[in-house]
Amino acid sequence: MTLNDALLALLSVMAGAVLGTVFFVGLWWTVKRTLTVSQPGLLVLASMLGRTGLVVGGFYLVSDGSWQRVLFCLVGFLVARLVVTLLLPKQDSAAVPAQEAQQHAP
Repeated sequence: MTLNDALLALLSVMAGAVLGTVFFVGLWWTVKRTLTVSQPGLLVLASMLGRTGLVVGGFYLVSDGSWQRVLFCLVGFLVARLVVTLLLPKQDSAAVPAQEAQQHAP
């Protein structure tokens, strides 16, 4: 492995981390917003299509025809998933039904 290959591998991991961060923070934001929007299904669909399109396009650009770069990008993506899930605030799942009931009660 040459220095150039190592640099491309590092850049692929970093690109995967950025793509993963955008994907999972976007997913978190979408889930939080579904309780407050008038058409949550449309929000979920649009968010999924946008996030997936961004990630697939990013992986395609990073790969440049090399399966090794895709693999390095995937490693960065998965590391970002771990980091994002550790850093984002946890919501008490028992409080969600109570909050939703208050919003929709007459």
